[in-house]
Amino acid sequence: MASEPISLVGGQDRKRIVISVDAMGGDRGPAAVVAGLVLSVRSHADLHIVLHGDEAQVAPLLAREPSLKGRVTLRHAPRAVTMEDKPSQIMRHGQGTSMWSAIDSVKEGEATVAVSCGNTGALMAVAMLRLRKLPGVNRPAIACFWPSRNPAGFNVMLDVGADVKADAPDLLQYAIMGAAYASDALSLDRPRVGLLNVGTEEHKGRAEMKEAQDLLQRAAPAGGFDFAGFVEGSDLPSDRVDVIVTDGFTGNIALKTGEGTAKLIADFLRQAFAAGLMSRFASLLALNSLKRLQKRIDPRRVNGGVFLGLNGAVVKSHGGADATGVDAAVGLAYRLARTGFTERLAARVASVAAAGQDAAAMGSGPKAGTGSDPSR
Repeated sequence: MASEPISLVGGQDRKRIVISVDAMGGDRGPAAVVAGLVLSVRSHADLHIVLHGDEAQVAPLLAREPSLKGRVTLRHAPRAVTMEDKPSQIMRHGQGTSMWSAIDSVKEGEATVAVSCGNTGALMAVAMLRLRKLPGVNRPAIACFWPSRNPAGFNVMLDVGADVKADAPDLLQYAIMGAAYASDALSLDRPRVGLLNVGTEEHKGRAEMKEAQDLLQRAAPAGGFDFAGFVEGSDLPSDRVDVIVTDGFTGNIALKTGEGTAKLIADFLRQAFAAGLMSRFASLLALNSLKRLQKRIDPRRVNGGVFLGLNGAVVKSHGGADATGVDAAVGLAYRLARTGFTERLAARVASVAAAGQDAAAMGSGPKAGTGSDPSR
């Protein structure tokens, strides 16, 4: 994958940034999370972590890392959410888990952003239960970075798995939230938003896609984005758009396909350069170029999907994240916290909703020149 997204820091006075981290959710256990935090505190002098997990497992790991002393506060949470746990079960019986505790730190104002490598469905369920949705948001979405040919090196795509379905008003809200995220993360004044479809022609796709297209066209001026129309799968890495909007079913399949393809290319390259003596010699000559390519297609370096549409920021790290992946997710959370992203997103959603209500009121009122008398 390409270089990391542009920093969200925007000239603010530096103060301590507190991030809440679930130590127990990932496939690699708390050791990988602690190793990732070592990288994170090295990069951000004003970062403090509230780490949630089983003290018996996590405390010895922290004790072996002198750089984390005074930078990490351990909050004991005796239970962990597994990948097999159902979201409904965690909503009813999740108290005492590290995931629940991490979200509660944001709810109580102790931390600005929560990070977890755990079960996506459970994390979204707990986040919605504890943080609640922003006013005017029907379905929250998960946004991710997608490598692209744009100058910043990335596009934003959402939803990639928060909800498998989305109707036209939901897709409009995704566009508004995705544009706000891209404005900050990629330093864009007016992001170009595309609606993922089976083709770019206006007559293609389901009826709700045409409805969503009309909604996005009307909302673009107030929403702070330019609507680029329908896009298709080949446009995901292109420089035609900055934000790709789709439902969670399609977005999640696209995301997993992209990750699998990147791994396949890396495996093919390794096999090709290990095929014989001359191939190994050629790989030595191309070593620097291969390292740059590996960095560009390494999904760990842009690890972290952002839950958009909640009264608090949550970053979902990949379940299999290693130290590099955890560091990337915490770094993304840090940049979100530095800019007060959640507050600005809420303001933009409210502004677009107000503009839509005003337009509806004007459209339903008496038309000029008709001679109608509202008192009659």
